[in-house]
Amino acid sequence: MDNTTLPGLIGYSLIACCVIMALVWLWSYKIKNAGVVDIFWSYNFPVIAIILYLFAPGFEPRKLLICSMVVVAGLRLGTHLALRVLKHLHEEEPRYAHIRKEWGKNAERKMFGFFQMQAVSNVLLAIPFFIIALNTSPDLSWIEFTGVVLWIISVMGEAIADTQLSNFKRQSANKGKVCDTGLWGYSRHPNYFFEWLMWVSYFVFALGSPYGYLAMISPAIILYLLTKVTGIPTTEAQSLRSKGEAFKKYQDKVSVFVPWFKRNNAHT
Repeated sequence: MDNTTLPGLIGYSLIACCVIMALVWLWSYKIKNAGVVDIFWSYNFPVIAIILYLFAPGFEPRKLLICSMVVVAGLRLGTHLALRVLKHLHEEEPRYAHIRKEWGKNAERKMFGFFQMQAVSNVLLAIPFFIIALNTSPDLSWIEFTGVVLWIISVMGEAIADTQLSNFKRQSANKGKVCDTGLWGYSRHPNYFFEWLMWVSYFVFALGSPYGYLAMISPAIILYLLTKVTGIPTTEAQSLRSKGEAFKKYQDKVSVFVPWFKRNNAHT
């Protein structure tokens, strides 16, 4: 397998991510905490970026730019999640505990499959990175710089949202309360919004490369996952279980996703 061709780059990236997730599953099996998968889902993107930087035949400055962006974003989010998960490493997050309960006696086997699907999703979502890293054009275009600007906004916005929520939870007086300050007063999920915007920025960056329009699949998948599968639905279901009426009032007051639109007694 030629590691400088698209199939080779995809193959090596997939092998690396699957091996990492298999090892993470073994760890999660030992400590009975599937929450660690979120940490390494984020860290797998820098792994893919390093593979692309080392082996993809694209224009060096372009590769350095996109790979640096992916490494910074992946390490920031992964480390933020690690700090949260490691605080209660031997106490599984409620959403994963709920999934484990639903899966019953087949939970660990299904969890292994879930971890491997996360590895596959890493490679699938990395489509913009492959497209960009294979572009040999010696000129960076304005659309690529537009993608960089959007990326800066998204990473800063997500970091601010994460910090605001962490600071809120750190105060003992807020135990059992719903964070509705800062960006969280305008969106129930500003972190998810900026995470999605980050993938939009990768798509915009990829538009400067041949077949860049194919990169649209990444923000589309992320939007679907966040709004329909593992993001907002599971997070809000857990919040309703743990905070009850307080979170229902918050749902009525604050927009589900877009941070600059504040609702006025409307329903999602």
